[in-house]
Amino acid sequence: MEPIPEEIEKIVTQIIDAAYNVHAYTGNGLLESAYEACMLIELEKKGLTVENQILLPIIYDGHIIPNAYRLDILVNKCVIVEIKVVEDILPVHISQVLTYLRFTDLRIGLIINFNKKYFGDAVRRVKRK
Repeated sequence: MEPIPEEIEKIVTQIIDAAYNVHAYTGNGLLESAYEACMLIELEKKGLTVENQILLPIIYDGHIIPNAYRLDILVNKCVIVEIKVVEDILPVHISQVLTYLRFTDLRIGLIINFNKKYFGDAVRRVKRK
């Protein structure tokens, strides 16, 4: 598969920078909803287009289930951001983002775990093959 385009990688870098700013300002210990709100502010300050709490429907046996999944943040319609406040990012969290990527036909997502003391341990890139 082709590498992630440079313009998308630049957006990913801006998202990580925004998350760093939020983490540095707030520390850990807040709820996911609080970190999400802070991220929206930081991303908008960077001039990025953000949407949050986006419903992803699925079709089952000919029936549309409109609220089967819910994305935390979509940035510039090309990068999914999933906010977590957990001890560790687990395989189930990665699977969750891979599912979102598949349903949206996007290629890259970020899991940002604000429960980490050190920001270097907080971000996980997830790419769809």
